[in-house]
Amino acid sequence: MLCCANGAEKQVKQSIAAAGWRLAFSRPGFVTAKHDQQMPLPGGTFIRTAAHSIGHLKGADGETQVTRLVELLDETFAGGRTFDQLHVWPRDRLPIGKFGFEPGVDEVSKLVAQRVHTALADRWVRGDQPNRIAEPGERVLDLVLVDPDDWMIGWHTAAKWHSRWPGGVQPIEPQYEPISRAYYKAAESITWSGFDFAPGDVVVEIGSAPGGACGRLLELGLKVIGIDPAEMDERIANHPRFKHLRARAGDLPRREFRNVKWLLADSNVKPEKTLTTIEHIVTHRECSLAGMLLTMKLGNYDAAGRIDAWLEQIQTWNPVDVQVRQLARNRCEVCIAVQLR
Repeated sequence: MLCCANGAEKQVKQSIAAAGWRLAFSRPGFVTAKHDQQMPLPGGTFIRTAAHSIGHLKGADGETQVTRLVELLDETFAGGRTFDQLHVWPRDRLPIGKFGFEPGVDEVSKLVAQRVHTALADRWVRGDQPNRIAEPGERVLDLVLVDPDDWMIGWHTAAKWHSRWPGGVQPIEPQYEPISRAYYKAAESITWSGFDFAPGDVVVEIGSAPGGACGRLLELGLKVIGIDPAEMDERIANHPRFKHLRARAGDLPRREFRNVKWLLADSNVKPEKTLTTIEHIVTHRECSLAGMLLTMKLGNYDAAGRIDAWLEQIQTWNPVDVQVRQLARNRCEVCIAVQLR
């Protein structure tokens, strides 16, 4: 069973079809598939979470659902099988951003998680609380609320960061109220990429206004250069480790990028234009960038076919590694992590 952003189901289905997966039950933000052979869980740009399905419980009141879940585990794992963590979350019922919707654990799933954990803690789940961040190698029991009375049950082994977070959404508590949701996008992209951002490093953000992502970068102790013709929030503009260049990145002399170690780009322009601007920076003889996190706007999911062309252009920059993923906090867009050294 696979979770994705509401609207990305077609891209998920296309990505697994070539490996012989046959589609089964699906809803917006949620896809299930079967295979005739033993296969590893599928992954891909638009797959947020993946789990081995155990069963489907629907239509009963909450207490009966919990009882049926215990019975399902008894039937499936007759010899006993303990899980390290319990993750409970809802599918994305709306496209991200529509009516303010954000993915992740909501109040209903919190209540369900606590009740289920109480019922399973003595025998099935070791963790002291539901929806903890799993450690690599831990076995996770997954419960997806397709609807409040419609539960899909599965399991997976935690590995990369997104498989450790409940529902693939990074739990994070900001030090202060974020200026914009770009704060969460920056936080997730930095963790997912594995880039070693260290206090004192110099980072440039192209498309920085009003300062949501800069807020996260400053929290990490970085020296931040924001490039944007628009004004920055005064909390960012007045920060001693922040410098604002009120211009478009393509209009700046390349010397502005000397001694910069990291680059983030999240501009409301066509991806091809973003790549052209970035290419002029990374191919300059004085470029010393170690890595970049590039947010590429799709506009609509049918434009996902252009991603391969973007990656081909990035490969001409001789990167060490390139990753691409629709992060949980991305709207109709993807993040490309480019390691240069």
